[in-house]
Amino acid sequence: MSELPGAAVSVTEPPPIADRPSKQLTAQRVLPLRHPGRWIATAVVLVLTAQFVHGLVSNPFYQWHRFGYWFLRPTILDGLLITLEVTAYSAVLGLLGGVVLALARLSKSPVLRAVSWIYIWTFRSIPLIVILLFLYNFSALYQTLSVGVPFGPAFFAFDESRLATDIAVAVVGLSLNQAAYAAEAVRGGILSVDQGQHEAAAALGLPKGYQFRKVVLPQALRSITPNYVNQLIDLVKATSLVFYVSLLDLFGAAQTMGATYPGDIVPLLLVVTVWYLILTTVVSVIQFYVERYFARGATRTLPPTPLQKLRTALTDLRARIRREAAV
Repeated sequence: MSELPGAAVSVTEPPPIADRPSKQLTAQRVLPLRHPGRWIATAVVLVLTAQFVHGLVSNPFYQWHRFGYWFLRPTILDGLLITLEVTAYSAVLGLLGGVVLALARLSKSPVLRAVSWIYIWTFRSIPLIVILLFLYNFSALYQTLSVGVPFGPAFFAFDESRLATDIAVAVVGLSLNQAAYAAEAVRGGILSVDQGQHEAAAALGLPKGYQFRKVVLPQALRSITPNYVNQLIDLVKATSLVFYVSLLDLFGAAQTMGATYPGDIVPLLLVVTVWYLILTTVVSVIQFYVERYFARGATRTLPPTPLQKLRTALTDLRARIRREAAV
């Protein structure tokens, strides 16, 4: 073939022999990095777990047949309902009180800040059992309560003992204690919102209440939710203390049955343990979905649900089996 005069001719030279991929290297399969320490630790954990489960199942001291007998007894279920009732009332009232205390702590009024700080400091310092016992004996200190002018006439008075039922004492005591901790969780969540968000909302001329409801609170809830749910789990377990103010909750019902049937104390304690595990697990699942809901807009992809994780794991397992079969 003739070439045009003056035209540049590009000649592609073959790569050096040293740079050419070897057929033997390309035919080799890439092996993953080995982690012997991880496999050893996994084996040790599995062995210890198997030994623990074997001892838990085979030890006759636990009396699992009596556990099955007591697990759904009406006495235990009645105590469980009281536990749920006290927890629900205390969680709602404690959260509302915590919001009020947090807003007072963040206000510009020195009186509100001081009162809020003293309340939080006091109820976080006093043990919960002391608060419950003090409220249970409150009628001995104040037989009647009145509302009126300080150091002046009273508008009306009422007998405190009529209102101080066992469940009321439990709810009030738990709510007062819970409000102190919830206030710090709410205050921390509000302070976690970037200051630029406040300035941007103020620059748009939005009212203070609208700024808090639509701008600050939705962002603060991402920080408030995990902290408050952690306190809610503590509240579920703290309800076991209401037994000492004569309220037969889940723990109180088990204690009463244990006094009547001394040979079933261990199975009854296992029943209480399993029910508390169920309750805290339900709260943890709710926490996951609430956090996932408030994570919208803050992350590019939402965290996968347990069902999605299971599907992904099964898909990866099938793909690995196919790769191993193809080799």
